[in-house]
Amino acid sequence: MQSSVLAFATDLIDEGADTFFGRLTDRAGVGGVTLASVYHAARDVFPHHPTRVVRYLEPGAAYFRPDPARWAGRRLAPVAAAAIGDRDPFAEAAAETTRRGLKLHAWTVFCHNDRLGFQHPDCAPANAFGDRLLTELCPANPEVREYARGLVDELARYGVDAIRAESLHFHGLRHGYHHERYFERLGAAAEALLGICFCPHCLAAAGSAGVDAERARRAAAADVRRRLADEAAAAAPAELDALGDGALAAYVDASARPVTSLAAELSDRAREHGMRLSFLDGDGPGRGWLAGIDLPALARAGVAVETLGYAREPAAVREKVAAFALHGVAAADLAVILRPMAEDCDGPANLAAKIAVLRELGVPEVEFYNYGLMRLSSLDRIGAALRG
Repeated sequence: MQSSVLAFATDLIDEGADTFFGRLTDRAGVGGVTLASVYHAARDVFPHHPTRVVRYLEPGAAYFRPDPARWAGRRLAPVAAAAIGDRDPFAEAAAETTRRGLKLHAWTVFCHNDRLGFQHPDCAPANAFGDRLLTELCPANPEVREYARGLVDELARYGVDAIRAESLHFHGLRHGYHHERYFERLGAAAEALLGICFCPHCLAAAGSAGVDAERARRAAAADVRRRLADEAAAAAPAELDALGDGALAAYVDASARPVTSLAAELSDRAREHGMRLSFLDGDGPGRGWLAGIDLPALARAGVAVETLGYAREPAAVREKVAAFALHGVAAADLAVILRPMAEDCDGPANLAAKIAVLRELGVPEVEFYNYGLMRLSSLDRIGAALRG
């Protein structure tokens, strides 16, 4: 079983290569590092950072040096994080992993990018009222798809083994903006409807699939207005199949096509470069419908999948991983992320039992979240669990 720890490029910069990689190999005992290449805004607490405890990560920043020639003339382009200065953490990581016999993976956030969303609102998803959700990029938008292809090509320069593709799909209303506020209770249905993209590209894609896209948009807008006006209506469950006489449900089904086709294209492109790509479905089987995640379609397209095995008990990890097979994704095409921290694990035996479950099910890769956000004792817990 391959193993890796997810980390930020700032961990490498701030601690230095010897300390950073030494802890990964000597304490965690893993065979690779999954380094963030493009990441969203965040404010995190770093328990073992050498000089600080709280760090802010820049919105939609890249942690490699983009090749200017590759992005010439494009509106959507990665911007190197100010935190890396004139360094290239990915070049440094590539050299160190090669020297130490480790795998380098690129943890890449594709469509959750508020820097680019705010700069180019026409590339962001639009709800049924035309409001742009500026913390995101729409995977049906041609410029977004070109940007995603460019990221894959860039990462190939560094000898990356695998791209861990996060946010290669739509997101809901509540996702990733500072001080999101809802003073009236919207209800789950209104929130879900406000997260569906009706931008011109999504409307056209649904129309080409035979869906009455405008009818679906009007139905979504009318139902949201009804729920916003009445507290009792807001609490009522959604009946998507009934809205627009089925047009809205058909529209949501069609929204998976751009996601699947983009994932398949990037997976093929990565393979041409000698890399692998795995699509992160964090919530798991049956929960990504509104995000455009169609697991059987991804499996048919040959796209590998990664998921979060965040749970207290090994039985819960087993249940989630086993459920993927019911959606066409074999365990051999899965990677699973575990958290060794106290929130999920009460000790090395608990983590070792989860790893044993993954091995038993035939999962070939396990990753651990997140180097900078865990105590050093959690790195020791990984090492003990892997040895066990």
